[in-house]
Amino acid sequence: MVVGFHYYFLVADGLNVIDPATTAYFGCNRVAGGIEIPEGAEGDYYRLQKDVPHGQVRSVDYYATSQGQFRHAMIYTPADYDTNTAKRYPVLYLQHGMGEDETGWSSLQGRANVILDNMIASGQCEPMIVVMESGDTQAPFGYGGTTYATYGKSFVDALHADLIPMVDKTFRTLSDREHRAMAGLSWGGRQTWEAALPHLEKFSYIGTFSGALFGMDVHTLANGVFNDAERFNSQVHYLFMGCGTEENFGTQAMVKELQNMGIKANLFESQGTAHEWLTWRRCLKEFLPHLFK
Repeated sequence: MVVGFHYYFLVADGLNVIDPATTAYFGCNRVAGGIEIPEGAEGDYYRLQKDVPHGQVRSVDYYATSQGQFRHAMIYTPADYDTNTAKRYPVLYLQHGMGEDETGWSSLQGRANVILDNMIASGQCEPMIVVMESGDTQAPFGYGGTTYATYGKSFVDALHADLIPMVDKTFRTLSDREHRAMAGLSWGGRQTWEAALPHLEKFSYIGTFSGALFGMDVHTLANGVFNDAERFNSQVHYLFMGCGTEENFGTQAMVKELQNMGIKANLFESQGTAHEWLTWRRCLKEFLPHLFK
């Protein structure tokens, strides 16, 4: 098998079941087994390192008034959050993909908290709070009659109405647009565009990792936000679009189209990886150093 994290199942009498000897993860629209085929030293950025201070990943339940129900988020705080109590932090909203949930990025799938610990300690990125919420995409696409326009939309609505206000009220954030970023993998990349592009008064850094952006017209999206390149480039300090060289999600073509329109879109290609967590770990590593500078 190629290096990286992979979901897997055992087949018993024609039925996919979870290996009882593995840790369970939520992926593939269900609880799944997972295995890590290790990289060499190039993967040290997502491995625990000695003498690196560790932040915390907090499990947060909050009431979404707009939906009349409780929601759940995993929220990373940097190592000095509880000791440097006078300091306020920028915030990255980081989304998972279709068939996964809010635990993906902070588990052994994404290892975002370890990546942040290592990069903050080495000075490669700014200390920040990272909010990982449910994208409401655990059920398969099309379930219940969902379409491109409706799949995961409940998260986008809750983000603006409930999640951002809760985070800014509960945590010591820098709550202006200059200190707020959003990124997501696969369908979470699509949600990032749906949530951030129409609301550039709230976000100034945007990233997609293998973004499921198919069917989106860059000329009409978000009331034509890309058509005024000079204005867009002055508002969005960094637009990142990453993908694996072995997948075909149209990222490269969309970046070229945006660049031809005068948009400062930055392309990263993960060599030798497909639509998988190793691609997205690498994307996060490339994205973080550009935030909040």
